[in-house]
Amino acid sequence: MNLKYIFSRLLKKSRGVATSNSFIDKTSKLESGTTFIDSSMQRHSFCGYDCNINNTAIGSFCCIASNVNIGGASHPMEYLSMSPVFLSHRDSVKSKFARHHYKYIPETVIGHDVWIGQGVYIKSGIKVGNGVVIGMGSVLTKDVGDYEIWAGNPAVKIGQRFNNDIINAMQVFAWWDLDDAQLTEVGPFITNPESLLKKKGLL
Repeated sequence: MNLKYIFSRLLKKSRGVATSNSFIDKTSKLESGTTFIDSSMQRHSFCGYDCNINNTAIGSFCCIASNVNIGGASHPMEYLSMSPVFLSHRDSVKSKFARHHYKYIPETVIGHDVWIGQGVYIKSGIKVGNGVVIGMGSVLTKDVGDYEIWAGNPAVKIGQRFNNDIINAMQVFAWWDLDDAQLTEVGPFITNPESLLKKKGLL
């Protein structure tokens, strides 16, 4: 066994996570190096290494890769200066010439069963629907509809996972609200969404 690899993995995981004023369901997980502030994550979701997430509501069954940034703060472009030396909150610089209150971070909402690829940046205030895929390295600045696939810088819609009839039926089915026993029942059928939805009388 490669001891250097084991040591490297242990070192990476030993950094821990930084959370403040947040909720993380007991079935979900944040990997080390991640900062999670004023945010929530519902059940069976995970976030990879070295992510920065601020004022974001994340649904259930979400897969967030490493190095993802969601909901960063903005600077007061309408002021004479954008520097934090004139603002009340603590920042990297120590000097203060005024203490104007300014911390504009609108809530970002990530739906259920969303896959966010590695290195994605999501602007604060964005709403991402259920079942969405955001390709790696994307810079997302617009709201995203249910089951759409977006990628690029700036990110644009490049497709959708299913046809509209299936998407509408998925929204009615809302499988992410099922309890664990119900999920175990439907689990064997998830490889064929259309068949499952027909079985449920939704198509």
